[in-house]
Amino acid sequence: MIELKEVIKSFGSKIAVDRLSLTIPAGKLFAFIGSNGAGKTTTAKLISGLLQPTSGEIFIDGKNMRSDKQREELKQLISYIPDQPFLYEKLSGRELLYFIGRMYQVPQQRFNDSLEYYIELFRMKDYIDHLIEGYSLGMKQKVVIVAGLIHSPKIVVVDEPLVGLDPANVRIVKDLFRKIVREGATIFMSTHILAIAQEIADIIGVIHQGKLIAQGSFEELKSIKKQDTVSGLNLEDIFLLLCQDE
Repeated sequence: MIELKEVIKSFGSKIAVDRLSLTIPAGKLFAFIGSNGAGKTTTAKLISGLLQPTSGEIFIDGKNMRSDKQREELKQLISYIPDQPFLYEKLSGRELLYFIGRMYQVPQQRFNDSLEYYIELFRMKDYIDHLIEGYSLGMKQKVVIVAGLIHSPKIVVVDEPLVGLDPANVRIVKDLFRKIVREGATIFMSTHILAIAQEIADIIGVIHQGKLIAQGSFEELKSIKKQDTVSGLNLEDIFLLLCQDE
């Protein structure tokens, strides 16, 4: 479970996240949506431990991220998949993933089985042993996703996971995320692709100017605006209705 209590994150005079309180149950896919600069990426980095809150508390599985000892323990359970792949380009994809597996102390046989599964799933066989410097953006993004999942994390924090992916691989990632959630992991996904959030999320949170203004299932968000009887209403419509009132 992920829990944020009155979290504030400021950068100088700029408040990026403003008194954010949020609970995400285990085994759920939570989609965080908002305009550019609304605080989505900052929140993702706070949950993953890459940033520390200015004030407030963040708990992962009941453990406080402000505790240095507990934060280090939690890093073994958390994976962060960024929106822009930053990779060691002088390594091959296989070498990089092997390094990640060793870093997380994944047992060798389990690592081998997982790696072969992902190579087959994402059709990476033709380039997995080539240097990453020659990869396209989509190839790099697939390696980043696999690197974030190879150690079977309990908490997956994903920031715009579909950057550079073609429609076939978008479908693979969506199905994969749902599979991981069914197996008990929790996914926090920041995205501006509202159709993806509507399709695969169990819970949707809407952030506007650093503040959480709504959360719930798609059907619950429709009822907030009393638009549930409108035929053809989608998440984009709901998002625009919510934000125009703020």
